Amino acid sequence: MPHSSEHREPNRPLGAAEAEELAEAMRAFGAGSRLRLLSAMLEGERTVEELSATTGLAQSATSHQLRLLRQGRLVSVRRAGRHAYYRLHDHHVADLLAAMRHHHEHVHPPEPLTLPAETESASRT
Repeated sequence: MPHSSEHREPNRPLGAAEAEELAEAMRAFGAGSRLRLLSAMLEGERTVEELSATTGLAQSATSHQLRLLRQGRLVSVRRAGRHAYYRLHDHHVADLLAAMRHHHEHVHPPEPLTLPAETESASRT
């Protein structure tokens, strides 16, 4: 994996072939189940069983989505005995997840929390 100093400038012109490759790579982020799996790996390695329990997905669905994420090089796997431990491929995946969530919060700000005391005082005025 290249060191950050080895990356090319992100503001360089984007050619047609690279744009198609990037679009294909971003399709892996296009399913809520895959986003939940990636998010569950932010804290570190997880087995299929742990990921299934965390996300509420069936183990077969979890395995299928993990296979797609591996093909897209978003997750890596380490095998130890009968278990496979999945983790994010590199820090860029975590950065992308954070950027997507921050962008979403920016364009769709969450509703401010209203405490019960604020609701009561507002209804009295």
